[in-house]
Amino acid sequence: MKHLLKLSDLSAQEITEILDLADQLKYEKKNGIPHKHLEGKTLGMIFEKSSTRTRVSFEVGMADLGGYPLFLSSNDLQIGRGEPVEDTARVLSRYLDGIMIRTFQQKEVEDLAKYGSIPIINGLTDYCHPCQVLADLMTIREYKRSFHGLKMCFIGDGNNMSNSLMVGAIKMGMEFAIACPKGYEPDADLMKWASENGKFTCTESCADAAKDADILVTDVWASMGQEAEAKERQKVFASYQINADLMAVAKSDAMVLHCLPAHRGEEITAEVLEAHAAEIFDEAENRLHAQKAVLVKLMKD
Repeated sequence: MKHLLKLSDLSAQEITEILDLADQLKYEKKNGIPHKHLEGKTLGMIFEKSSTRTRVSFEVGMADLGGYPLFLSSNDLQIGRGEPVEDTARVLSRYLDGIMIRTFQQKEVEDLAKYGSIPIINGLTDYCHPCQVLADLMTIREYKRSFHGLKMCFIGDGNNMSNSLMVGAIKMGMEFAIACPKGYEPDADLMKWASENGKFTCTESCADAAKDADILVTDVWASMGQEAEAKERQKVFASYQINADLMAVAKSDAMVLHCLPAHRGEEITAEVLEAHAAEIFDEAENRLHAQKAVLVKLMKD
């Protein structure tokens, strides 16, 4: 494991090792046990998309690990003024010990890894969100103890979250079902892979996807960069909501996850979100612990 570019690059064993380390680091943090694995290391954090959870969790995570987080806005970098990513990668590799980037194009993340000589972490692209899904898997294992025999259901847009959740679920042996409107399906190649490697369903019916689900997951109807489509998407996705009726179709002990921020009354009702706030905010907290595990795996000597 040299980088974290997308979840499909990792084996089930590598994912399990990250989750096991994340559990250990979470225990140590909760009990005030120092874990300065990255003392003297510096992480550059490039943000071309704004963030709450990604920025705070990576900054706190590096500080907990004894390292130094360096916030790099695209407005402050030459990469935001047209410097080729290959040049940026070569220069930053001589200053830093690792880079986390939150951006639009997956190619930019891949190119940083190709031309740089330090670990690259994908903090989010339009294609995938591996850090979030590692936190989701961590949370599922905390609540369900095992992935064996579980069914995960995603309701909404076939976006970066559904792409990564699909991969994470199938790799860890879960069934994955997604309900989305026609024309808003996840990446075609990933769906083909999921069909060939596990139990996978893509349907327009929320009830069919959610039937007997152990985990229900959703995300906003319009992601960053899709603001111009927001009104149209509100019409298209109006029925793609996790609500009391949909919860009744899932298993009685089904958990609910949301990567946040949540738009109550759109993709999820306030009632369901508050009823499942414990797992949703544990999921948000677990971004910190899962990412610390990734940082240690990639950057520790």
